[in-house]
Amino acid sequence: MLALALPECQSYRDPLGITHCYKPIGGSSLCISARESLSADMHDSLEGTMMSDPNAQIPDDPYRGQRPPTDPYQAPYQGAAPAAPLSETDDRQWASFAHLGGILSFLPALLIWLIFKDRGRFTAVEAKEALNFQITVLFGYVAINIVASFLAAITFGIGGVFGMLSGALWLVSLIFSILGFMQAKDGHHYRYPFAVRLIK
Repeated sequence: MLALALPECQSYRDPLGITHCYKPIGGSSLCISARESLSADMHDSLEGTMMSDPNAQIPDDPYRGQRPPTDPYQAPYQGAAPAAPLSETDDRQWASFAHLGGILSFLPALLIWLIFKDRGRFTAVEAKEALNFQITVLFGYVAINIVASFLAAITFGIGGVFGMLSGALWLVSLIFSILGFMQAKDGHHYRYPFAVRLIK
């Protein structure tokens, strides 16, 4: 403590928050080190009598340059692992379901394509083909209803009979969806005879 009170003592702080004080004595140096965790009174004494640098600042690091404590039971964060690829059996199964889902609408094929397109090559191809066909059928429904409504308006309802073509289009879609299901179930690619292939 006597050495710390020497006014000629020079001091500096290293990056770890340790104050180093030294005073040249006969060509050698007397080195004293003190932690920043000194008491407030001793710190004031050092600052008033020893510090030669008036611009020195007390570190704001609450851990005094040490690594903050960590929870030993907390597992390190890991990113989500990529989904496992489909087996050959599952690949055929989901591909066939994409075709069969056309009985309902285009949504089953769309969902299967979005979920499994990166996990099974066969499912990706067949679901995309089924989806393009179901989108084409949807365009057909819309076109038939528009034309049927227009004809019904100008023929006082007689042209509405044209709307019966929607049933025929649904029957065609049903037949082709079942054919696609049977082919994909056996591991064979199926290509619809007509489809607007918007999804490449």
